[in-house]
Amino acid sequence: MTLLNLPADWGSRLSRYAIGTKTKIRGHHKGSHRSMRFGSSLDFSDFREYHPGDDVRHIDWNVYARTERVYIKRFLDEQEMRIHLLIDSSKSMDSKWLFAKQLAFSLGLLVLGSDDRLTVSAGQKEVVPFRKKGKSAKKLLEHFIASMPDPQTLSFVKQASFHAAKDSTVLFIVSDGLEPLEDWQLFFKQAPAYAHDIRFIHISTEEERSPSYKGDLRFIDEETQQVLNVTVTEQALRSYQKQSELHAKGLESLCRTYGIAYLPVHAEDGIEQVLFHQMVRKNWIK
Repeated sequence: MTLLNLPADWGSRLSRYAIGTKTKIRGHHKGSHRSMRFGSSLDFSDFREYHPGDDVRHIDWNVYARTERVYIKRFLDEQEMRIHLLIDSSKSMDSKWLFAKQLAFSLGLLVLGSDDRLTVSAGQKEVVPFRKKGKSAKKLLEHFIASMPDPQTLSFVKQASFHAAKDSTVLFIVSDGLEPLEDWQLFFKQAPAYAHDIRFIHISTEEERSPSYKGDLRFIDEETQQVLNVTVTEQALRSYQKQSELHAKGLESLCRTYGIAYLPVHAEDGIEQVLFHQMVRKNWIK
């Protein structure tokens, strides 16, 4: 797993965890998660009286011999989860790209390790998403994530497609959230139509939150290539930090409005801190 600069034992460490969700399991194929439905697994649930049309193979004849009443056994059904990882691949993600790929790969391993169905996309309609299920697909996932091209789109929220995320049990959105709040509002408004359990992972860096620039500088927007000449003073830095904090609070507020779970993470904290502490505390993984 050296392609993504992760520890050699990363896979075995992740094997003790799985994606946690309270959402009703929506998959129709066998998996490792108990759904709210009853089916034909080996996990006994309870009895109920026989009704015409019930499967006679589920009749408990021992109970009939004792009570002379016909009851059938009910079993808990096991269904797969469908997890979609939607990754921001706009140019502003360049400095966070390795961390974003580490995060996507790690979450993907948890999904495949639980025999659930995984989809990974960067939001572009023209790029074929990764779609696999089961532990045997782990190497394919590593190759797919490691081979993802460097960020190059001008906008994530305006171009991202939710099509591949349709009917997801859990939808993870991984982004730095730097685009205008009004664009994010339209984006978040669409998301609930594709999944009930939606989680926004807001990545930032120390340089973005508290820049150390001073003096006369020329800034170039990574996405629009717009050039801005500025004189960076202490007052300008304080104003920037205030606006940055307001933007982050705006994203969190939009997430609350549309029922989306919000998690701010710092890229410099590292993947272990984010996964095994922050996500475990929120029961996103367990």
